[in-house]
Amino acid sequence: MLELAVFLCGAVVMVLELTGSRVLAPFLGTSIVVWTSLIGVVLGALSLGYWWGGRLADRRPEPQLLSRLILLAAVATLLMAGLKGLLLPYLQNKAAWGVSELPLPMAGATLLATLVLFGPASLLLGMVSPFAVRLRMESAASSGRTAGNLYALSTLGSIVGTFAAGFWLTSALGTTNIVLCMAGVLVVASACVHRGDMRLRIAAGALIALAAGALGLQDAQLQSKAGLFDIDTGYQRVLVFNSLDEHSGELMRVLTTGPEGMQSAMYPADPQALAVPYTRFYRLAAHFRPGFREALMLGGGGYSFPKYVRSQPVEFGPDVRLDVVEIDPGITDIARRMFHLEDAPGLSIHHDDARRFLNRARSARRGGPAYEVALVDVFTSHLAVPFHLATRETVQALFDVLDRDGVVLVNCISAAEGPRSRFYRALLATYRSVFPRVESFLVGNPADPAAFQNIMLVAFKSPQAPALESPRPDLAAMLATRHVPAPPRPGDPPVLTDDFAPVDHYLLSL
Repeated sequence: MLELAVFLCGAVVMVLELTGSRVLAPFLGTSIVVWTSLIGVVLGALSLGYWWGGRLADRRPEPQLLSRLILLAAVATLLMAGLKGLLLPYLQNKAAWGVSELPLPMAGATLLATLVLFGPASLLLGMVSPFAVRLRMESAASSGRTAGNLYALSTLGSIVGTFAAGFWLTSALGTTNIVLCMAGVLVVASACVHRGDMRLRIAAGALIALAAGALGLQDAQLQSKAGLFDIDTGYQRVLVFNSLDEHSGELMRVLTTGPEGMQSAMYPADPQALAVPYTRFYRLAAHFRPGFREALMLGGGGYSFPKYVRSQPVEFGPDVRLDVVEIDPGITDIARRMFHLEDAPGLSIHHDDARRFLNRARSARRGGPAYEVALVDVFTSHLAVPFHLATRETVQALFDVLDRDGVVLVNCISAAEGPRSRFYRALLATYRSVFPRVESFLVGNPADPAAFQNIMLVAFKSPQAPALESPRPDLAAMLATRHVPAPPRPGDPPVLTDDFAPVDHYLLSL
């Protein structure tokens, strides 16, 4: 039974580590900084556990002690489920999202969060394998085989935990339920080592059941009062909740996959309207390419703009064919259930990685029909862009799937000037390395280019000067936000490539 306990503890380590990314994502994002902190803290805690566990086992090689250590790991895991709702919102407000005057840099916030939430359980679980080796040790002659067998079992458990978490648990149970289940698994593992201490295990099981009930009741109250839905898809953790438009005060339904801002929003009273300001700038597609019929959109989210296109036959024409590429089928399902997405003629949804879709579309074209307009809005969270979708190779693929007068509109979150403009300058340089003309429009605060905001890049396959004026007041107002960037200067970020694309660091201003 000791071997089973080692296997279960190895599985729990990896389940908690992978689930940790879902725990942190709504508050601290999914950038490489978050993953670095999570992996580094877990490895550090395991290393300390190996050292401490070995020393403790030499002094007191008692099954009861190991059983209690595993039971203590179950309590630490349970505390993780309870503390995350208190600690993470606090750290989210303290973290410096590229704003130097805030007190805690993003790396510090993620390190502190992972240390407090995942450090104690990881340290205790790291003590299990060396302790088990000491308990199973019969002679020096067989010590290598004993250690090898037990560490192999622990690693095999970690492999099973990795596949279970990645392929099934995250989408089937949800983040909080997974953490609670792992606490329960550790109670079982504790019993496998030593059959005594039944009262302690019953108490731990009761605490887990009580926590499950309390957290479930809390979720139900949030859903009924605030309209909050916490949904785990196969790719990410998604929050859907009600909010108020900061400008009009109108009720909004918001979809977010990370901290700060929103990925999509909808007015329940007018589901087809464009609720988020930057999405309205995609309407410039019809200005720069009047009468377009073939369009591609990378990134679905709440499908705000595709819904708008289908609802405005006068503005875009009734025969527009729009391909939308969204990697996550769960996001599309949420859009259908909560954001009034309906199947419509001319709207084709492709659940695929955008880069892979572009590569296939480029190969399939070979002189055939091409897109006239491409819209790019791809984020894994508010400040995390899939790096492989911001590189010159992706931009070249976009160039290749467009016709000779094709236009690309790209949503970029950055500052246009100053120390926080590195991502914008890198992305601008990347598109300029492929397209002959690229224009920029400041969405959030045109009067302050140094402000962190949405910027709409518009790249033209034709070298001819585009029309930068419009008789329509709504379009003229958007065109008036045009920003002319400073000429390239020494020290500017280089063109992003598949080999070098530190977009996370640019966005987080590290």
